[in-house]
Amino acid sequence: MHLKSASSVRDPAARAPPFGSRSVPPVSLSLSLCRRHPPPARRLLTDDADVWSQNAWDHVPPPDDQDHLVAASLARQRAAPVPDHDQQKYNATPARHWDNFYQMNAANFFKNRKWLPLEFPELVAAAQPSAGPQTVVEIGCGAGNSIFPLLAQNTNPHLSIHAYDYSSHAVKLVQNNPLYAAPPCGSIHAAVWDLASSPAADGDGDGGDSDSALPPGLAPASADLLVLVFVLSALHPHEWPRALANIHQARPLRILKPGGRVLLRDYGRHDLTQLRFRAGRLLADNFYIRGDKTRVYFFELDELALLFTGARAPAQTTTAEHVVEDDSADADAGEGEGGGEGEGEGEGAAASASHTPDPDPDPSASASASATPEPSSSTLHPAPAPAPAPAIHPSLLPAPLRLPHCPPHPLFAAAQLGVDRRLLLNRKRQLKMYRVWMQAQFVKL
Repeated sequence: MHLKSASSVRDPAARAPPFGSRSVPPVSLSLSLCRRHPPPARRLLTDDADVWSQNAWDHVPPPDDQDHLVAASLARQRAAPVPDHDQQKYNATPARHWDNFYQMNAANFFKNRKWLPLEFPELVAAAQPSAGPQTVVEIGCGAGNSIFPLLAQNTNPHLSIHAYDYSSHAVKLVQNNPLYAAPPCGSIHAAVWDLASSPAADGDGDGGDSDSALPPGLAPASADLLVLVFVLSALHPHEWPRALANIHQARPLRILKPGGRVLLRDYGRHDLTQLRFRAGRLLADNFYIRGDKTRVYFFELDELALLFTGARAPAQTTTAEHVVEDDSADADAGEGEGGGEGEGEGEGAAASASHTPDPDPDPSASASASATPEPSSSTLHPAPAPAPAPAIHPSLLPAPLRLPHCPPHPLFAAAQLGVDRRLLLNRKRQLKMYRVWMQAQFVKL
């Protein structure tokens, strides 16, 4: 088993050393759930001849023929989008599809996010005995695979964890966990709540005196940390402004304290799972419906920056310093477009959505891992096609950006904004799989 101990989240402006990799000093970990073993070296591919010697490599850019593959995949998807009448059906009741997903999958189907405390060390700090009163809120908690590992290792009696999901069945899974009834230290509360919900007194977006948009059981302006892991991607782009308004200020109340942080990880543009979507799955550009009827959007870094800060990502961005992952169940286990590698290499399904992570694209595509060539496969014969330019969702393009239901930007400052690019390998089938995730921390102004 190879344990990865350094972050794969990279400053997009960095190009050296080889393959965009950069070294990170060893990290001292205080949370036992992270790892009990000394951290080994990072997985940096510096020689193409070594590519098949491991199951995964960090900071690997896409191959030269990737632009052709992307163009061909997107053209195929756009030629057969989801019909309009079906789009209305999928977008009308998204929570119902997540309920179905959780009803079909037992709680042990979901694997704990072992990497989360290291990618976001603020969670580790909040769980220390000397941290004092700390409130951690996760929206899109799913089956609790982020919160329960944190709760199990918590030594801060003043840590309060709040977990929300718009899937009532996901919340039941959390509430039925033994740790929920008897947390060893600190407290936990879970409830159904929709990140894109509207207050009862909606008005025109600039007023209203209802506190109904606040999650149940959460005091106004109380959250120190708000975790959004594979959550925004489950929303329709038209729901982003309402979600951001609820994060920044649930009129006239607020979830986050001034200076509170949003810890975000989500899908990146032209990730392998996006390119593998078959015909009849495209709802809109970069927005898809999976075989289980859940939705997913694939972000550009600039889109996240615009949404939270009102400006595109700066030329130089900060990077994460730590991550730990277990590669024992990586690509050789048959990672593909099917069932649930939402947040990592063979990590199993994530949580739900609205916010929640996903079981990953199309269940029928799990078999396509062996049939679908990877970007640099010799079986590909890419047609001449221009490199697709990074596309920003039209709702984020007006300058200056003014989002409905939100105060004027800037609403947040970006403390971290980076890209996690990895090459996963199925050595048995000789397949290369290029994964892309976005990661960010935004501080409330």
